[in-house]
Amino acid sequence: MSKYESSIKTVPYPQENVYRNISDLSNLERIRDRIPSDKVQDFSFDSDSVTVNVPPVGQVSMRIVERDEPKCVKFEAEQSPMPFNLWIQVLPVDEQTSKMKVTVKADIPFMLQALVSSHLQDGVEKVAEALAQVPYE
Repeated sequence: MSKYESSIKTVPYPQENVYRNISDLSNLERIRDRIPSDKVQDFSFDSDSVTVNVPPVGQVSMRIVERDEPKCVKFEAEQSPMPFNLWIQVLPVDEQTSKMKVTVKADIPFMLQALVSSHLQDGVEKVAEALAQVPYE
């Protein structure tokens, strides 16, 4: 399994607010309009899972498999061209600020690693940047 980690992002909201929002995927409704339609299509979700169509990758579905309140939410791919896990860690900086990191472990065939590694790293970083800009009120 290959591991990809985002840089640590500062989030100007308390840890509990961030965790509460990322641990219930129905909260994605609030940011639906921020998701670029040229990058993500057929976006659907419920409280425990999310499905997107990402050209040229195809349909990707993830489900929350573990919640470690208030510091971590772990996801597992249910439908994807390759098996992967994703987790979002949230730690307090102080009472009003948190820090966040996104990590992905993917089972990439050796022959494809050179082709997809940089794209996966870039994608993990973009997910972390987007999550750091969400209003967690």
